Amino acid sequence: MDTFDAIEQRRSIKHYDSGHRMTEDEIHRLIGLAMKAPTAFNIQHWRFVVVKNPELRREIRKVSWDQAQVTDASLLIILTADLNAWQRDPARYWVNAPKEVQDLLVPAISGYYRSRDRVQRDEAMRSCGIAAQTVMLAAKAMGYDSCPMDGFDFDAVAKLINLPDDHVIAMFVAVGKGTKSAWPRPGQLPMEDVLVTDRFKKTSREGIA
Repeated sequence: MDTFDAIEQRRSIKHYDSGHRMTEDEIHRLIGLAMKAPTAFNIQHWRFVVVKNPELRREIRKVSWDQAQVTDASLLIILTADLNAWQRDPARYWVNAPKEVQDLLVPAISGYYRSRDRVQRDEAMRSCGIAAQTVMLAAKAMGYDSCPMDGFDFDAVAKLINLPDDHVIAMFVAVGKGTKSAWPRPGQLPMEDVLVTDRFKKTSREGIA
């Protein structure tokens, strides 16, 4: 599928064929494509938790506002990130780069992340967001529908999947064969409301100056 078509056709689908199963090759293909998503310093801190156990899916659904796609979609991916990926043998992230690039970037990783908890978390969320969109567009190109999700109890899900203390959950992505189309797009803002050229206008207490 053309990339433009995948972007236009991707919608957040809530209803799935609960009897459909993706093959292992399809799952590996999808995750492999998601792993092409960029990360700062190439630290690849996303961790894709693919939930296959039906009972675990049911338990997760209980703490996810009883949303049907948690159990009915062919695939449930919990996008998590390792906040300490930056310090776990960082040389491996640049092992195939020229030595002069390694010498420059590997030490820079520690200099950028060390003692900066907010930066570590912000980067994790940015990276997981990019990976999630990659999953959804790749899924559409493969003939599947998808739905990004954050309507769940993060702490409860973390406990259910034994999330390490130094990891965070960003979101779910459900993938499968949709059985019901999404509503018409509910209301796209006009481009002039979201496109800013160069800088925002100065504001005052009364509003835009």
